[in-house]
Amino acid sequence: MLKKENIEQVIRYADMFSAMGTEPRLRIMQLLLSAHPDGMVVGDIGNELEIPSSTLSHHLEKLKNEDLVKVRREGTFLWYSANTTALKELLGFLYAECCTRNKAIKPEAIVSVCV
Repeated sequence: MLKKENIEQVIRYADMFSAMGTEPRLRIMQLLLSAHPDGMVVGDIGNELEIPSSTLSHHLEKLKNEDLVKVRREGTFLWYSANTTALKELLGFLYAECCTRNKAIKPEAIVSVCV
């Protein structure tokens, strides 16, 4: 039986996966990870991914609400960056279940992909 804190953690991670569960948001996350650690200005994200401003702001807000991206203001520009701390927690959650407890995937298989 899952403890209350584990249930809350699973709910949080499910919300994070849900936020990334559309093609535009996943592309945004990929782009922001490629621009890490500086991030990107909103206009550059939209231009790169060919997403209209109104739609882009909706997607970025959803990702921000789930703590997947951070935003900072510099003058009149909004800079977005991937929240690598939150992503590390999310990946760690998956890793713990698939690679340590029941060894569904060998840890080396994941590490070799990332290197």
